[in-house]
Amino acid sequence: MSEDCAVIDLTHHFLIAMPGLDDELFNKSVVYICEHSEKGALGLVINKPSNIPLAELFTKIDLKLARPDMANAPVFQGGPVQTERGFVLHAPMGLGGEAVYSSTIVIQAKRKGDTDAELADKAVAELTDHLSRKFSAHLAQQIGDALAASEDEPDEYGEYGDNAQTHVQADADRLEMTTSKDVLEAMSEGAGPSRVLVTLGYSTWGKGQLESEIAENAWLTVAADHAIIFDTPPELRYTRAMGLLGLNLGALSSQVGHA
Repeated sequence: MSEDCAVIDLTHHFLIAMPGLDDELFNKSVVYICEHSEKGALGLVINKPSNIPLAELFTKIDLKLARPDMANAPVFQGGPVQTERGFVLHAPMGLGGEAVYSSTIVIQAKRKGDTDAELADKAVAELTDHLSRKFSAHLAQQIGDALAASEDEPDEYGEYGDNAQTHVQADADRLEMTTSKDVLEAMSEGAGPSRVLVTLGYSTWGKGQLESEIAENAWLTVAADHAIIFDTPPELRYTRAMGLLGLNLGALSSQVGHA
């Protein structure tokens, strides 16, 4: 693999299958890449609905869906891995201040000596665990790092607040994927994020695998558009994703080869 391939980051991008990719699931598929690093990639197919409506899935996990607007929304086939497990792709929750505010309270308490250091450490650990389940791993890591840095450098408290808000805003345009029931439980109470896509299974690539497939012209890539995921009928998502590149599907060769 070339050095260029080694540093590629397709997080928050669409993978669009080339016409010659005739895998049963990935044929004419659009995959939203949730995470991509040198270790590999993880994504969800967003245009292959199953015959299971969301209300039925909720019934199977002993929850009642209190969101009439989504009762008939299909559960999607997210990929060939762990197809019995649910994955939720949704707009960020609580990015406007919940995480930053909670972190700030814990740090202030520890610095002022208002609580026992052991209890404060436990609170930090619980908050970090909560963030790792509720938010993306990337964001949770950023806030966790900020927590650790603020403890080591107490004079930088004000700067920490600014940095945390910047990190939150920088990730606000990216969707989050979770396997926690938090989002589903919120929806069962009529709350939760307004934009949600639920899949059974996910797609994954090992180290260098996705880069190699792209080099072999199996996939096209483009920055993701939330409107295609949430506002476009599933049967039109492949064509609309192609349109983001200014491409006409009929003009593409069905032959996969090297440029």
